Amino acid sequence: MTTKKITLFALTALLLASMPVLAQRITSPRTPSPAAEVTQTIGISTVTINYSRPAVREREVWGTNLAHYGYKNLGFGSATAAPWRAGANECTTITFSDDATVEGQNIPAGTYGLFMGLYEDGKVDVVFSKNSESWGSYFYDEAEDQLRVSVTSTESSHTERLTYDFTDNDKNSATVILSWEKKQIPFKISFDVDKIVLANANNELRNFTGFFWQGPASAAQYCLANDVELEKGLAWVDQSIGIQQNFSNLSLKAQILSKLGKEDESKAVMDVAIKEPTAQAFQLHAYGRQLIAGGDKDKALEIFLYNHKTNDGVWPTNYGLARGYSATGDYKKALKYLKIALTNVPKNDAQNPPIIKANIKKLEAGEDIN
Repeated sequence: MTTKKITLFALTALLLASMPVLAQRITSPRTPSPAAEVTQTIGISTVTINYSRPAVREREVWGTNLAHYGYKNLGFGSATAAPWRAGANECTTITFSDDATVEGQNIPAGTYGLFMGLYEDGKVDVVFSKNSESWGSYFYDEAEDQLRVSVTSTESSHTERLTYDFTDNDKNSATVILSWEKKQIPFKISFDVDKIVLANANNELRNFTGFFWQGPASAAQYCLANDVELEKGLAWVDQSIGIQQNFSNLSLKAQILSKLGKEDESKAVMDVAIKEPTAQAFQLHAYGRQLIAGGDKDKALEIFLYNHKTNDGVWPTNYGLARGYSATGDYKKALKYLKIALTNVPKNDAQNPPIIKANIKKLEAGEDIN
């Protein structure tokens, strides 16, 4: 063998020997505990859990090496009092996109190692560690705890593979449930959704969204719908009106003013909104129905009359007049306009004709259709 060939052979051998062992293997399925990820949106925030899913396989689980009780020395790593890794393989992690609470206790946004201290009486310490990088719980250090909460496990039907799921979802919260074998371990996560949404709106409205009337109007609508920060909502709707005044943002301002108890200002703004050139027949019709629901029947009829005149009797202005006259007790006129409404329902509208026919029967029987 020539010197050149010997040198090339030696160099190749050296390179191969220096490559990481894992780089010499193909990617293949992980067994027997496949990786999993589950994400839940709460409000506009997310919670994501990454874990591995061991199977029971007819083994004893709780209080064994699979899921040990207490905090123990696992015989490897630096931890002398390690909790259960709450899964298999790497460290189970949980990520909060925003500041949250767990079982009522604050936890900052971020990614945490998720561990559990199990007890024979069913009590469980759910531990959120700042160390989310180490393997399993072999390097657990209590000093790195961000939060520790106490919960109680419950008995359940059999779950073969360890599973994390979210239940009891509502506007502000959800409950995480770890299910495995015949046990479930729950803990509740909550976000201050209104605070997060409004803080996010502040940022979004400083960007492209803030250049169009719909952006600040949608922020104001959120304040109204959730009865939060109404003064801020009023400022946002004024910003929207400043960009482009229309019936939608004027009527929104009127509703916020009403919610703030400023009824005279609300009515003044609504009077402007009604005469807005952008006001559409359906919008005025909806406002009339809103007035009926609020008990202001005479004002409702006034709006329905204005809508009918301004929009030349197009759908649904005749239907509105029927509702207005019915609300004020003039069933004869209501019946007249309701029959006209039946003739000018759009051809592709399959929903309203049967409702109108039923309302005609009500009026003929002397009953209010509202």
